[in-house]
Amino acid sequence: MTDSGVRAGQAPDDLLGGGTAAESAVEDVAVEDEAVEDGPFDEEPVGDGGPAGDGWDDEDDWTDETLALLRTLRAPYRLNRAKQLGFAVYCVLLILIIWGGVPSLGLFLQASMGADYTGHGGDLLAAMPSGIAAVGLALVLLAVRDGLWRGPVVPPRAATDWLLAHPVRPRPVLRPWFWLSCGLALFPGLVTAVGGMVALGLMLRVGLPAALGWCLLGGACLPLLATCAGLLVERNDTAARWVRRLTPLLTVLVLLLAAQSGLAVAGHRVRVLELVELWSGPWGWAGIAALAPTRGAVAGAWVAAALLLVSTVGALLLADRAAGTVPLGRLRERARTAAGVLAALRTVELRAARLAVTGASGGGRLRRLRLPAPSRPELVVPWRDATALLRSPARLGRAVLLAVPALLCAALAHGIGSKPSVPTTAVALVFGYLSLAQLLEPARIETDDIRRAAWSPYPFAALMLRHAIVPTLVGVLLGLAGALAASLCGAGGATLWLAPAVAPALVAAGLVNTCRGVMRRDLMYKSPSSGTGLGLFLFIAWYAAGPAAAVAALTLPFSQALRADTASSCAEAAVVSLLAAAVLLGWARSRAAELTGRARPGAQPRARQSP
Repeated sequence: MTDSGVRAGQAPDDLLGGGTAAESAVEDVAVEDEAVEDGPFDEEPVGDGGPAGDGWDDEDDWTDETLALLRTLRAPYRLNRAKQLGFAVYCVLLILIIWGGVPSLGLFLQASMGADYTGHGGDLLAAMPSGIAAVGLALVLLAVRDGLWRGPVVPPRAATDWLLAHPVRPRPVLRPWFWLSCGLALFPGLVTAVGGMVALGLMLRVGLPAALGWCLLGGACLPLLATCAGLLVERNDTAARWVRRLTPLLTVLVLLLAAQSGLAVAGHRVRVLELVELWSGPWGWAGIAALAPTRGAVAGAWVAAALLLVSTVGALLLADRAAGTVPLGRLRERARTAAGVLAALRTVELRAARLAVTGASGGGRLRRLRLPAPSRPELVVPWRDATALLRSPARLGRAVLLAVPALLCAALAHGIGSKPSVPTTAVALVFGYLSLAQLLEPARIETDDIRRAAWSPYPFAALMLRHAIVPTLVGVLLGLAGALAASLCGAGGATLWLAPAVAPALVAAGLVNTCRGVMRRDLMYKSPSSGTGLGLFLFIAWYAAGPAAAVAALTLPFSQALRADTASSCAEAAVVSLLAAAVLLGWARSRAAELTGRARPGAQPRARQSP
């Protein structure tokens, strides 16, 4: 057993080492070279014909004896595990019954007494082809992206570091984990199929058995196919490289399909394009199956059903054979990554979890680009931020992609007219914040460890404010590009200039969150004197203080400006945005100053201050 093995009884937190939770979770992802490269099984895949290892043959096979011993050792704890599993299943079923079953039963009872829900049946039929294709393609994309850092075959660290290093066949150890992943993926598909049955039964008056049967084809087959695709990415480096290259394109396709679904509901259907999408792959075949019992059925539904079943069965058979051939070194690395991510999530270190996933999935590649060095020292910080953005174009791509739904929601709020548009405007602002928050990574790196700011001649608080320059400029440019696109589509009026006007306030809100400091988990255990437990709400309010304040301050004036579409209302909204940006920047400066004065375990002196 190597030094990186899991000791008996060692807790997950102990496996991460000392230091803060963020540092531990990120450091745990970096597998030591000695632990991975010196193992005897890292160069070749683990076979399933006999025990792994050089110099071992069938006479050294202790698989049956080892598994029998493990079953004996686990017997005293089996009842407790069954109780925990039963309680979890009970909670899930209770939530589904309360929030899904009872309301659905009430709707069907109302329909039996004369209530008519078929008014939205046409919109549902229009949204289904592109919408189901978008959801199916997104599911496959998530599964293959999961295969880059974790995958469906990830046993615990004790199995990878100890059990598989002994003369045992890996297939009996790894195969159950694959089928467990299949079961977990199948459950939300079944729930979605039941939801589709309810929608078809209420809005289109489709028979419930027929609706459930056709919806189950996509709800069961598509998650299983996605799990098999994740296993392919987990064990095949070529497939993993293609997934990394195609992820931006597939993300754009998902967004385009979702946009097409919305346009179809608005009355702009392109039936030829929908037909191509439905026959483009399993994500479309599921849509053909769901449409089969409706009046919008596509010819060839039985062919699509057969393709789904045959491809799923074939993929499961191949994946079952391949589950025991994942290289041991890769299993060790992914088990460490999964443990680090789980530890970060348990301590609510979401950034640490994201960094661990990004580092393990190979998403941190940098382009060796360099802008000309600035001639004035005041431009050094914006120059560094712009260079970092050019070297990581994925951040800019995510910002652009998230800006699209923000602009679409703003356009929807503008077209609502006299109806209340406050919720739609709030959603648009949330997407806008998420878009511009992608550009604040240099500031987050500085606040992860303030010792990194020792290069700067500015005080730490002033340095944080300078990190807002490039994101604000990029946000304004994105807003101008969105306004130009809207004008080319025929839109006009003063509301076109609201998009660039909101950028400073949203960037300032992101900077407030960037400077929040050490995670305040103690807030979750606090409650007021009345005894009502509001700790979770206090923590959420602290965690999202910046964007929550910005959205609350900007929603009403921007909603009024979008509905009125006058120069005066838009000017008032822009002034409110600038005032909110000034207040939020002052708040961010105050938080950054507190970071330099807060004592941290093992921290070095504060960031260098200007003379």
